[in-house]
Amino acid sequence: MVHGEAWTIKELFTYPNEYIYWSVQIVMYPFMTGLVAGAFVLSSLYHVFGIKELKDIARFALVFSFALLFAAPMPIVLHLQHPFRGINVFMTPHFTSAIAAFGIVFFTYGAIVASELWFLYRKHFVIKAQALREMRDRTFFEQLQYLLYCSLTLGANDISEEALHRDEKAIRILAGVGIPVACFLHGYAGFIFGSVKANALWMTPLMPVIFIMSAVVSGIALCMLTYIVVMEFRKLMIKRASKPWQMSLEEVKGVEMHVIKMTSKYLVLFLVLAITLELLDLIFRGYTAVKSWDVLRSVIYERDFYDIFIMQYGLGNLVPLILFLVPGLTTRRTLIGVLLVLFGVFMMRWNVVIGGQAFSLTFAGYMHYVLPIIPHDWETTKEGLVGAVGILVLPFVLFYFIAKVFPVFGEARQEH
Repeated sequence: MVHGEAWTIKELFTYPNEYIYWSVQIVMYPFMTGLVAGAFVLSSLYHVFGIKELKDIARFALVFSFALLFAAPMPIVLHLQHPFRGINVFMTPHFTSAIAAFGIVFFTYGAIVASELWFLYRKHFVIKAQALREMRDRTFFEQLQYLLYCSLTLGANDISEEALHRDEKAIRILAGVGIPVACFLHGYAGFIFGSVKANALWMTPLMPVIFIMSAVVSGIALCMLTYIVVMEFRKLMIKRASKPWQMSLEEVKGVEMHVIKMTSKYLVLFLVLAITLELLDLIFRGYTAVKSWDVLRSVIYERDFYDIFIMQYGLGNLVPLILFLVPGLTTRRTLIGVLLVLFGVFMMRWNVVIGGQAFSLTFAGYMHYVLPIIPHDWETTKEGLVGAVGILVLPFVLFYFIAKVFPVFGEARQEH
């Protein structure tokens, strides 16, 4: 069976070799890289621009961006017919193609995030290593922890005020350099689509900018979603604990709402910018009305009208915008809003990737994508609902284990 034949339905006049080759995993690829870039930008709003109201969620977003980093290339690996060749992108990076440049950008961004995390948590590593070193009878698990934290200090055990000040300066520099690298990490995904001359829907110079702006929106929304879930879990643990944590239940609620309200303001700002760019691109296409506009109009305003204007712009953009702008923001309303924002960004990726393949190159036929829900072989497993859900779950699993080493709510509270 030809790749793509299992989930492609043809209509009217199409070429025999035309199928929807780029499936849900190619939708997940720009979606996941966008989450990486957006989470890092949210973290940098505090470290670079000094927005103190975002201090609590900045550390959280940086650690979560590091967890997302490992999940970002997995959709491409699953989509490859020969996944073991995927390592070639990282081992032999070059700028002769946008995909090949991914190796350089990915490793550069990974090094920046890892370095920033090290400077941010170096004091925590030293304190933990010293505390474990003073323990006389260490268990096997404590011995492993001791070796881990000693390794993470990299021999830099100076935690004086002057040394910590140098660490803060290094964090600020790395965060400043990391913002354009993070934007380029996701912007090149839009560059890949925007440079495809054979596809009328994808070819637009605004595509990289639209991808970057929606990436910031999705990254901020996912960090807010995860932050709310974690804080709700903390409140639940405080209620059940016989000895409460360092913060009381009322203090946790106050911190949660303060962070949510401040972060939602920046989410609304970037959401408005993303919607403006997308509508500008749509209006520009209709005004110029190039040769392929007839088939594009039939796809945008007729066949994909529900996906674009109802699901993406209506449910994914307009509804959450109203939820955030109405006074008296609550945690429950924020949770619904960020879920809808993430859904809207995902639908934007879906409409670009799948919608761009919905019409034949004959301009006289159409193709429909049917997402494989119940897999019956390996192809429909990795390219269907099971593979997409697995990619979504992976960063949360990684974040759970990474947060054991990098405490996201401050060293003092974690040690207590």
